[in-house]
Amino acid sequence: MGIGTVAVYSEIDANALHVQLAGEAVLIGPAPAAESYLDMDAIINAAKKTGCDAIHPGYGFLSENADFNQKVRQAGLIFIGPEPGPMKLLGSKVESRKTMIEAGVPVIPGMKGSSLKIEDFEKAASDMDYPVLIKASAGGGGKGIRVVNQPSELKSAVESAIRESLSAFGSDQVFLEKYVGSPRHIEFQVAADQHGNAVHIFERECSIQRRHQKIIEESPSPVMDTELRKTMGEAAVKVIQAANYDNVGTVEFLVDKNKNFYFLEVNTRIQVEHPVTEMTAGIDLVKLQIGIANGEKLPFKQEDLSQGGHAIECRIYAEDSDNNFMPSSGKILYLKEPIGYGTRFDSGIYQGAEVPVYYDPILAKLITWGRDREEARKRMIFALKDCIVLGVRTSIAFMIKALEHPEFINGNTFTDFIEKNVPNTKDDISGEIESAIAAVAVYAAKNKNSNRKFSDGEPGPDEIASPWQMIGDWEIISS
Repeated sequence: MGIGTVAVYSEIDANALHVQLAGEAVLIGPAPAAESYLDMDAIINAAKKTGCDAIHPGYGFLSENADFNQKVRQAGLIFIGPEPGPMKLLGSKVESRKTMIEAGVPVIPGMKGSSLKIEDFEKAASDMDYPVLIKASAGGGGKGIRVVNQPSELKSAVESAIRESLSAFGSDQVFLEKYVGSPRHIEFQVAADQHGNAVHIFERECSIQRRHQKIIEESPSPVMDTELRKTMGEAAVKVIQAANYDNVGTVEFLVDKNKNFYFLEVNTRIQVEHPVTEMTAGIDLVKLQIGIANGEKLPFKQEDLSQGGHAIECRIYAEDSDNNFMPSSGKILYLKEPIGYGTRFDSGIYQGAEVPVYYDPILAKLITWGRDREEARKRMIFALKDCIVLGVRTSIAFMIKALEHPEFINGNTFTDFIEKNVPNTKDDISGEIESAIAAVAVYAAKNKNSNRKFSDGEPGPDEIASPWQMIGDWEIISS
């Protein structure tokens, strides 16, 4: 679009990829998010200092914060997102539930408002029976969510959800709703301009999750038929119209085994999984965001939109799938990015980059497109095997197992898919490569003939093994 960009960064992100790619970059504070990426004034001052016209809030942190939205506008800048009013309404899961009930959109039974009193949660849970779900009103990305199976777990779950919500979103508002067992998580991409036009850009299936956070997404949904797509799409547009929403957003639903659907929430920002929509609908969603924020009309009507082929996204995390998906940190020692037709790699890392402990451990998003679901699935497996990340644990091997599972192949993807079908697994690919490199290094160290040393007695350069050095005839045998 010919628009210059400025990145903001914390001290620990000084060498981050987004900093290197931007035209300019401004330091806004120390590593803790509360002192940098959540510092509204620091971000706005950085925009003013560098002569920016607009601020794009990204995926997380302040992207759904109505106060930040308002501050940006008051500073004379364009906020690339909806107006503060709709953002505040839809950013509150409690208030948005009330609005959707009034608009006739089906919602999951639950508390009418948030609370800090455990007695309110105990009463609500007893009225609808266990299991129940504790959710952060300002939440997103799976944070601030707790499943409670029995009364003895309720108090600690509420307190834990409040702590996580305060840490991630600066809000202590949590509420309770009925837990819907084994649903599908299906969301509709929506877009509305400042002139009253609104459309949906079809659905994404986001049911493959761990810790209530999506890791594999696809479009179209395997369960979707023409009638269900029409009904849910119309409901999604009804949701944003009821909230007077403008710009790009996502309306999320839960769909049970009988294809009944319930409004879940609205994400008033671009989604991490937006590339699967871009690759099947042929629309650059971030470009669309910028145009709408600049007062432009939607460049299409609902009848102009169509889907082509199938796309799948895998989020590659720095985490140990053999240890409850705990985050992994360290330096990226080696990176091999997958390439090929129909393959897209949206990366936040490079060889030599540090993966800090302060933020979400996502490293990259791998997206593949195919003429149908099976072609996209096979292409994704090939791409995952072609993606090598050394230095930190990753979720690559785990996702290969998920994609190769018969239930995934058959499209039986529900939110408990991982718990039921895919056991924890070590990152076999990285492990084998690291073992091979170590074996070569040891072999080299043991078989050097040179005894030359420096004058101080330390080993000479010929005596120091390089893991990338050829050492005559050798062979690595893998079981």
